[in-house]
Amino acid sequence: MAEWCGGALIQGVPSEPLGQVCTDTRKIGQGDVFLALKGDNFDGHDFVKEVTERNLSGLILSSLVLASESFEGAVIHVRDTLQALQSLAKNYRRSLDDLFVVGVTGSNGKTSTKDFLKAVLSAAGPVNATKGNLNNHIGLPLTVLESEATDRFGVWEMGMNHPGEIEPLADIAAPNAAVITNIGTAHIEHMKTREAIAEEKGMLAEFTDADGFIVMPAADEYTESISGRSRARMISVGIGEGDVRAEKLESTGEGTRFEIAAGGECISAEIGVPGGHMVTNALLAVAVGLENGIGLDAIADRLANAELTGGRLQRRQVSGVDFLDDSYNANPDSMRAALKTLADSETSGRRVAVLGFMGELGEHEESEHRSLGQTVAALDVDLLVTVTERARLIHEGADSGEHFDDHEAAAVFLQSELKPGDLVLVKGSRAATMETVLEKFAT
Repeated sequence: MAEWCGGALIQGVPSEPLGQVCTDTRKIGQGDVFLALKGDNFDGHDFVKEVTERNLSGLILSSLVLASESFEGAVIHVRDTLQALQSLAKNYRRSLDDLFVVGVTGSNGKTSTKDFLKAVLSAAGPVNATKGNLNNHIGLPLTVLESEATDRFGVWEMGMNHPGEIEPLADIAAPNAAVITNIGTAHIEHMKTREAIAEEKGMLAEFTDADGFIVMPAADEYTESISGRSRARMISVGIGEGDVRAEKLESTGEGTRFEIAAGGECISAEIGVPGGHMVTNALLAVAVGLENGIGLDAIADRLANAELTGGRLQRRQVSGVDFLDDSYNANPDSMRAALKTLADSETSGRRVAVLGFMGELGEHEESEHRSLGQTVAALDVDLLVTVTERARLIHEGADSGEHFDDHEAAAVFLQSELKPGDLVLVKGSRAATMETVLEKFAT
C-alpha cells in the first residue's frame, strides 16, 4: 500500500493485512485505514486522535501529528494525501485483471444510466457501482478502492464542471468501456461552450481500452467526432435509430413500455420511470449488457426491476396528488426533457410544473431561464409555479403562472390549489433544494 501511495511505511509490519481505506471520520470502523485529507475548510489530521481510538489497522498521513505517536498500527507517510489516494486507487485498479470497468459520464442522466447499468450487468456477476454522487476526484478513487476481487464489473460515474477534470479520473479508472449519456449545456458557466464540454467528456473515450467500446446516443451531434478520438468501437443507441433501438414507446402511467431491437432480435421491455430520455438511458445499459454476453430476456427482466436513485423522475403520490419527483438536479437540457415527459404523461387532472432555478449557467443564466419559460408556455402544461428569486426569470419567460420567493409559500399555495388527479413535476438544480417543496407539501 505504501508503494502504491508513493509513500513510506514508517511504522508497522509489512506483511500485516490492512482494511478498507476511509476518509470520513463518521464512517470509519474497526480495521480500516484512515487517510487524512486536507481541504479548504478542514484537515483530517485534526481527527487522528479521535480515529485511533477505534482500533484501526493503519493511518496515511502527510503530517506526522503528535496524536499518531501513540498509535500502534501501520503509519504510511506521504507527501500529499489526495495524490496518495488517487495513486493508490490507480494502482489497485490495475491489480484487478478480471474486473470489466464501465466509465459513465455525460451532461445529463449519468446516475440513472449508472443505475440501469448496475441492474443489467448484475445478471452476469457482482457489480461495484458508484454510490450517491461519489463521482469526483475524491469519490471515484474511494469507489475504486471498494472493489472486491469477486466483483465482475465496475460501473463508475465521472462528473466534472471545470476543464481538465475527466482525464485524471479516466486515467485512474482505466475503463474497458465508456458510456457518454449526451453532450449538453450543464456546467457551461465554467466550460463556456458545448464544444469545450464535448472535448472534456470525450476524454473518457480516449482512455477507453482499444479492445473495448463506447456507447452514445445516435442523435447526439458529437457522437461521430468523439468516436474519431478513440481506438475503441462506437455503438449507437436511440429511439428509432442506432445499433440498439427502442421502438413503439407507450406510457404505462408508472413508467414506459417499449420494444428493444438489436442484432436482428426484438423483445418487449419496460422501465418504472416515464420519459423518452429515460428510455435512451436504459438503452445505453442494454448495449453494454449485450456486449458482455447477457441475453435480451435477462436484460429486459433486469430493466423492469431496476432501482433508481431518488429524485430522478420518481412518481410519488401525496394526498391523492401524483408527483414526478425530479428534484435532484437540473440544467436546460434535463429541464426540457422532464417538461416534455410531464406534457406527454396521461393524467385525469392538470399538469403542473413546479420549477426552481438552474445553476452553473454563468452569462447564459438570464437567457436560459427565460427560454425555459417560453418552453413551458409552448407545452401542454396547465400551471407553472416558480420558486426562489433566481427562478423568477422562468416565470417572466412564460408570462403566466405563480411565483414564490420561498419553498414554504409555494407549498402552502400548492396545498390549496392541487386536487387529486393532478400531475406535478418538481425540478430544479441541487442548490435550489426543490425537494423541500415536496416535504412541506406533505406536512
